[in-house]
Amino acid sequence: MLRILFTILFTLVVFMSPTASAEQDATAPIVTTSQLTDTQNKISRLQQTIDQDTRLLFKAKGELRNFTEYRIKNKSSELRDIIAQLIKTPDENPQYLITLVQSQLDFLNSVGSYLDDQIMLMRLDIKQGDESKVVLAISQREFERDHYLKAQLTSLQWAKTLNMDVSIQQQKLTDFMLKRADHFDSLVHYTQDELQKAVSEAESAGADITAEQKAEVMALKERLDQSSSSLAVSAGMLETLGQDVTVFKQTLFSVSGDITQDVLNFSVASNLLQGWLNVIKDQTINNGPSLTFKILVFVFILFLASLVAKIVTKIISKTVKASKLQFSQLLQDFFISLSSKVVFALGLLIALSQLGFELGPLLAGFGIAGVIIGFALQDTLSNFASGMMILIYRPFDVGDLINAANVTGRVSHMSLVSTTIKTLDNQRLIVPNNKIWGDTINNITAEHQRRVDMIFGISYSDNVEHAETILKSIVEQHPKVQEHPEPIVKLHTLGESSVDFVVRPWVNPDDYWEVYWDITRAVKIRFDAEGISIPFPQRDVHIYQK
Repeated sequence: MLRILFTILFTLVVFMSPTASAEQDATAPIVTTSQLTDTQNKISRLQQTIDQDTRLLFKAKGELRNFTEYRIKNKSSELRDIIAQLIKTPDENPQYLITLVQSQLDFLNSVGSYLDDQIMLMRLDIKQGDESKVVLAISQREFERDHYLKAQLTSLQWAKTLNMDVSIQQQKLTDFMLKRADHFDSLVHYTQDELQKAVSEAESAGADITAEQKAEVMALKERLDQSSSSLAVSAGMLETLGQDVTVFKQTLFSVSGDITQDVLNFSVASNLLQGWLNVIKDQTINNGPSLTFKILVFVFILFLASLVAKIVTKIISKTVKASKLQFSQLLQDFFISLSSKVVFALGLLIALSQLGFELGPLLAGFGIAGVIIGFALQDTLSNFASGMMILIYRPFDVGDLINAANVTGRVSHMSLVSTTIKTLDNQRLIVPNNKIWGDTINNITAEHQRRVDMIFGISYSDNVEHAETILKSIVEQHPKVQEHPEPIVKLHTLGESSVDFVVRPWVNPDDYWEVYWDITRAVKIRFDAEGISIPFPQRDVHIYQK
């Protein structure tokens, strides 16, 4: 333990100290403050800040240490951004850039040593019952290392731009990344298996699931995400270094299932396809005969269910259309459609059970899906509910002339969601059922008789009895006016400009407008022939002169 602590203290002295490395480099130029450019001044200040924060790590613990590491990470990223801009113009001060890049390589190596020592202390401090937490903490540390590894690869690329010999360092990085990728490849598979076990145990527990089981599932998910991310970083770096990463990309695809350009790579795609084909082959050999028989039974049951559904549909259709039952057209269509769907649904459930599906969880899943769909289709369900009310109470039927939802016309089609109305001017309107049920419904053709209300005015100078006789004769002579109830022709009001008669014959609802128009025309012709005037509104204006 003392050896480890000594190693950490030594590492912290070197950790993130590019300025010290530069001072030990004999080739490093000695630059005074007055000679520094603004950019170099900023670099110097950042290096000093990083050095100061590094020294704080000796005393920092817990949250303070985490904050210090966070601050060092941000400052070093800011420093690297400036170096990246300078690398774009290496000819201006190549020796200074070489010094900066070399200090970055030393800095990143120190970071790696620091993280190694931190992880070693975590492993030595494992207590019984805390294994899962420690593994997650180690995974988090490795996740943080990814940032510095990518920075190290970038620094090596900078070095090559400056014609620095970093072949040995690049090879060391390649070897390290290969081991790291292999480690995380195994860790991802292991964590994935453990997560599946934990999820299965949690599902088996059902309502009795404990807080510990929930916490374990969440911890494994977090570990899997971190491990997958580290594997992705390793695979990307190795690909940049010219290494074959097909196996690692397959692992990433098996975890995430994301179709990316990597999957379109021929080697990755071919290996994935080969793996799937092998699984299918093994399953076919082992379970082929029984599976084939189950599929045949499944298809046969579906065929039989379809046949029975057709037979039931014909029987129900003949039954509901019987004259004695007097079902509405909507109710007939509902029973016919429902019967076929229910029979086929039962057949489908029986067929699925033959394939090994448990009907209990399946029906529960349908129930949950129904609740979700119900929330998403509230308006549609409102129309459906209104359609059911129309079906039950039967305020109208197909062929009826109605006035509803500010629409007058004849019903041409009905469903549980909407009603199709053809207006008197031959327009086809599809009205939602909730609009109809929520409004006043006037079924014009519901009754076998309808009264035609008409008013005819004559002049005050005309003979009232003569006009009344003419109106009665016109009404009685019309062939479509019914005798019972007896038509009404009475003097109604004494208006401002006319004496008004009310004429009220009873007719068949379909003959309403024909009778209305015929009598109106006949009254005009007879009044003109008999010398009876039909007055129009007029006013007398009296002018007084002084």
